[in-house]
Order: sequence, then structure tokens, then C-alpha cells
Amino acid sequence: MYKNYRKILISLILPIVIIIFWYLITEGLHLVNPYILPGPIEVCTSAWDLIVSGKLLRNTIDSLFKVFGGLILAAVVAIPLGVLLGWYKTLEDLCSFVISILRPIPPIAWIPFSILWFGIGTVPAIFIIFMGCVFPILVYTIDGVKRTDKVLIESAQTLGASDRNVLTRVVLPSVFPNIVSGLKVGVGIALMCTISAEMIGSSSGLGYMILQATSRFDPGTTVVGMIVIGLIGLILDYVFGLAEKRIFW
Repeated sequence: MYKNYRKILISLILPIVIIIFWYLITEGLHLVNPYILPGPIEVCTSAWDLIVSGKLLRNTIDSLFKVFGGLILAAVVAIPLGVLLGWYKTLEDLCSFVISILRPIPPIAWIPFSILWFGIGTVPAIFIIFMGCVFPILVYTIDGVKRTDKVLIESAQTLGASDRNVLTRVVLPSVFPNIVSGLKVGVGIALMCTISAEMIGSSSGLGYMILQATSRFDPGTTVVGMIVIGLIGLILDYVFGLAEKRIFW
């Protein structure tokens, strides 16, 4: 217990130092123009106004809906496909060329097509998140299947297990930690894709809120949006980290 408290206290030192330095150069000594960098008090005031008006909650929920919508859709496609590609070598050889071409393409590059295909709103943002998340989850899943202990597979086959039974009872439990790791990577990518997509092809969400605040010369709201995105990423990373520990230990 003592070690946990000590770790938390140590992790808070640098953020506190940054906030103090931030206050001094903005609102303490007025070394930086508030239009370039708003002070912490101004940011807190903007955050309170957004909370009271309900805008922060609405936009946060909207962004989270897109993040989980794209992530779940990517998982539904990538996990079964990854298991099949990792298990059947011929199928992997058939698909590897196309996957190798599509995987390096940045998700943001799909924004023009997402707008043309789906218009403006939630659906194009979910599509962009899907394109960003599907390949990391796919690669992690394929790698997990290939790393499955061959002794376990051969033992199951020797006992008369069919390919379906081997996949469901041996391979899937073995690959699950890799799937969680892929989802953890996918969450970070999903947040980045969401904000970028909302700035260009959406009319709601944290990215849209940041874009609108920038156009109104409201840096306080912009910083609030950035902080909320960081906090969401921190919380989701912590949740997936706990899931990983439970699986591995």
C-alpha cells in the first residue's frame, strides 16, 4: 500500500511543477500573451462554463460513442480475420499483399472518401476510426495465433480434436492477451483519429469543439478539450492495463 501511495505522489510532482511554471509565465509574470497560451485560471474558468452549459459532457459523450463504435467495429472484423489468417497459411498468403498496401496508409488520408461516401456527421468519423484500429488489432491477433504453443495444438490434434475445436479451445484462449494488447494500441489510435475526423467531417464532439473554439479565438476552451482528450486516454489506458495484468498474471 505504501509503495502505491509513494508512486502516486512521485507521479504528481512533475504535473504540479508544470502547472506552477505555466501559471508564472502566463498569469503571474505575464510573459506570454493569453491568446498564445491561456493561463490555468482562464482554463479552469472555461472548463466550468463548459460543464455548467452541458457542452463538455455532450461533446465528450459524442466523441466516446465514435471511439467505441469504430473500435468495436474494427474488433469484430479484425479478430476473426486475424485468427483465420494466422491459422490458415494459404489464406494469409492470399491476403498479405493487400494488407501490406493498406496498413501503412494513414487513417486521415481516408477523410475525403469518408465524406464523399457518408457525408458529414458520426458515420464518417466511425469509418476513420475503424480504418485506424483494424490493422493493429489484426496484426496483434495474427501474431498471437502464430505464437500459440505448438505442443498444445499437437496434443489436441492427437486426441482427435477438429480444427474448429483447436481454434476455439486452444488457439483463442492463447491469443486473447494479444487481442487485448491490440485493443490497447487501437484505443490510442482511435482517439487521435476521432479528433482529426471531428475537426474536418463532423458537427459535434471534442474535436469539433476545439475547432470552433480556435475559430472564435477562445484558447481556454481549446486547452480544456485537449486536457479532456488526454484524461480519456489516461483512463482507457489504465483500464486496458488492468485487463492485461489480469490476463497475464
